[in-house]
Amino acid sequence: MSGTPTAAERCRREAGAGAHRWVVLVVLCVSLLLVAVDATVLHVAVPAVTEDIKPGAMQLLWIVDVYPLVCASLLILFGTLGDRVGRRRVLLLGYALFGVASALAAFAENPEVLIAARALLGVGGAMIMPATLSILRQVFPDRRERALAIGVWSAVAAVGAAVGPLLGGFLLEHFWWGSVFLVNIPLMLVSLPVGRLLLPESTGDRDGPWDVVGALMAAVGLFGVVLGVKRLGGGHPPFDPGTALALLVGGVLLAAFVRRQRRRTHPLVDLRMFARPAFSTSVGCIVLAMLALVGLELIAAQYLQLVLGLSPLETGLRLLPLTVAAMAAGLVGSHLLHRFGPRRMVSVGFCLTAFAVVLLTAMGRHDNAALLLTGFVLLGFGLETTLFGAYESMLSEAPASSAGGAAAIGETSYQLGAGIGIALLGSVMNAAYAPGLSAVPGVPSSASAAAGHSLGEAYEVAGRLGGPSGDALRHAARDSFVHGLHVTLLVSAGLLVLGAVMALRLPRAMECAADVPGVPGPREATTTPVRAESVR
Repeated sequence: MSGTPTAAERCRREAGAGAHRWVVLVVLCVSLLLVAVDATVLHVAVPAVTEDIKPGAMQLLWIVDVYPLVCASLLILFGTLGDRVGRRRVLLLGYALFGVASALAAFAENPEVLIAARALLGVGGAMIMPATLSILRQVFPDRRERALAIGVWSAVAAVGAAVGPLLGGFLLEHFWWGSVFLVNIPLMLVSLPVGRLLLPESTGDRDGPWDVVGALMAAVGLFGVVLGVKRLGGGHPPFDPGTALALLVGGVLLAAFVRRQRRRTHPLVDLRMFARPAFSTSVGCIVLAMLALVGLELIAAQYLQLVLGLSPLETGLRLLPLTVAAMAAGLVGSHLLHRFGPRRMVSVGFCLTAFAVVLLTAMGRHDNAALLLTGFVLLGFGLETTLFGAYESMLSEAPASSAGGAAAIGETSYQLGAGIGIALLGSVMNAAYAPGLSAVPGVPSSASAAAGHSLGEAYEVAGRLGGPSGDALRHAARDSFVHGLHVTLLVSAGLLVLGAVMALRLPRAMECAADVPGVPGPREATTTPVRAESVR
């Protein structure tokens, strides 16, 4: 081809000159590990954080949830910025910020500082996540190889999720809770120089100016919507002024953002991608999967520690089968996708996960190791199967020149689902838990009201009461928590079944073709159905 090279050709040449694509994949996986460990390492540390710096109920919710909230708000901004100024450049800046914020979080002496540090971690995560996916999209133009690369990438995410609770539990056994954040710093110190040496720089189309106003509208709009949902999950009524204002401002800004992008000659995000059923359905499946499941790991950690009385390290070991099963699903995901196609893979993954969630409703006040092992294995495998198929379909539908924007949309869906899921499932959990403590015999009403905030607070109140009244409150709180867990699991199962139905809009067979220079996306490329006979 003569003339000026297209963006796809430029990116392909830059990738080949910078590093072999499989070496690039290793570096990107290390990047993902940095974020994945931080996302889960705090779960087992929540009781220790509560005991040390004594955050209020809303502050504790912010400590856990501000990371995905900020990250979700800024993914589109940094994903599209990477398309303009260079994905490697944004990625390396994210490394540096992540390390600084980790040090700040580790030595936080009050809830406000810890919340601020977690917010900065969210900014760093928003710079890292879309960059890793968009670079992967560029250096693996062939869909077969890209499916394998995404499988390895997602398996590493599962490793990070597994390492997080285990590492957190080990550190809490020997050090203070701040040590769970310090583990990010060695990874950052290694990732910065290695990434600078090995990662190729790549950009998307640079026609027209970068829409700074649109990026800020998307960021503030997403922040407002998720903040409003968080307040609803925290017990605020729908017509509470702060909640209503956040939802209204967020919704208006997002609507204005969509309108602005449709009118621009060079939009920040090409919203025409959503007209493709595979892309829009994949995004919806990612949101539903995280909406149904992200809060369950946090609730499960509380169940294992506060109901069954396991130590943080023992809790991490109990959760290990979930993430090992997810890692296995990531490694075999490419084969499953080739054999069964996106529609069947994602739908069956949803159904398997829903079955696992219903199975876990048999959990009670006493330990049942075999039940937990079976449920967590099925849960991890089913969830990762669903997310793998959805992510692969979404990335393959997006034009290579808009890889950063597409990756940002996928990660925004993930983080938005996570933020809303924690608020929604937390709200369901609290609604089912509190009524069980309204009238405990022999316990003053003021003590019952205080115990209704959380199981941890109930144990503290029971300890202060002592005697038969304290024992009665402790047993009632434990029973109410288990009941709330069962209700939350059933709600999650319903959302997962809805996701299985939604997945029926995905393509029946996987279509494989390398990105063709000058061709907007895989739908316009000449494609060859792969193993179509296996999914008929």
